[in-house]
Amino acid sequence: MFNDIGPLELVTLIVLAVLVFGPDKLPKVIQDVTRTIRKIREFSESAKQDIREELGPEFKDFEFEDLNPKTFIRKQLDNEDLGLKEIRNGFDLKKEMAEVTDAVHGRDSDTSSSSSSGSSGGRIDMTKKPETPDRDDRPPFDADAT
Repeated sequence: MFNDIGPLELVTLIVLAVLVFGPDKLPKVIQDVTRTIRKIREFSESAKQDIREELGPEFKDFEFEDLNPKTFIRKQLDNEDLGLKEIRNGFDLKKEMAEVTDAVHGRDSDTSSSSSSGSSGGRIDMTKKPETPDRDDRPPFDADAT
């Protein structure tokens, strides 16, 4: 429960508790707090047990920790039946970014020239002006329509 509290923080909390409640009331406050935490845990376990009973035997493997999205995704990624590892390993972001960078800088790349269509081999020449269409290729312009 308090795994992320360091020794200095623990000493600070103890000193603050003694200063706020005083040494004579501190044991009573500690008992009240522990009793309250115990009641909350009992209530929580009772509620979990009631939910498990209501769900029935179909959900006997149900764990409430699975409701946490991180835990659910971690379990699904570890599941070999889905084939997500193959998909994740098949996508190489560094390679894709290198191809985009090469295309922007006008360098030849291994996969861009073989997988693209067009006369330029898949490269985009950013220094070349775009070709303007001939006068005959333009659609008719209607000034009243715009």
